[in-house]
Amino acid sequence: MRKLLLLSNSVLHGSGYLEYAKEYILEFFAKSNVKEILFVPYANVNSQENYTNEVREELNKWGFKITGLNEVEDPIDAVNTAQAFFIGGGNTFLLLKLLQEKKLIEPIRHRVLNESVPYMGSSAGTNVATISINTTNDMPIVHVETLAALGLVPFNINPHYLDADENRTHMGETRETRIQEYHALDKIVPSVLGLREGSFLHVEGNVATLGGLVPSRLFVQSKPPEEYPSGTNLSFLLTKDD
Repeated sequence: MRKLLLLSNSVLHGSGYLEYAKEYILEFFAKSNVKEILFVPYANVNSQENYTNEVREELNKWGFKITGLNEVEDPIDAVNTAQAFFIGGGNTFLLLKLLQEKKLIEPIRHRVLNESVPYMGSSAGTNVATISINTTNDMPIVHVETLAALGLVPFNINPHYLDADENRTHMGETRETRIQEYHALDKIVPSVLGLREGSFLHVEGNVATLGGLVPSRLFVQSKPPEEYPSGTNLSFLLTKDD
């Protein structure tokens, strides 16, 4: 049974690291008796070492032991023995590229989908949990083998979803416009869940529930977007027939 906690962001304006979701994170890992978390810092473009240390400093306070995937000799072995995963934010293309190069896609997917190892992602870590990274906000600073990702859910997520500001004079595409361009392709493409900052999706088995402080916006191909408040059951997204 898959166990996922997919966060839009790690830091919410006015609060500390993961603070807005702390209650849910603690409950999420407690249900599986998780004491140690394997942290994946591959999305960080500056220093994986510093990133891991920053996350360790914060989550140690919550009672978790953190090991960075950058700190182990054998990443595949570390994945195969992990109690839980946390993939952090940064650049989604760099993250996916390193997961591909280190042959970690299938091992992580297997452990999450077949062995019920809890998976928490934030921002880029949420992007790679989905069917593909097509709806990331990040620039493609590196080439990836394919945009296909871990495929822990059969739809896309757009973290940090941002509503258009009608009072601004900026004439560039809005986030909604970019998602609609994705859905305008002459082929069937997955739905996109726009997670505003401060929101997350909790998946347990075949049940998906919105959580957090704000509503989320769902885009389904050939349909108008819809708003869903925190607490909404979105389990229908877990089937490929949206």
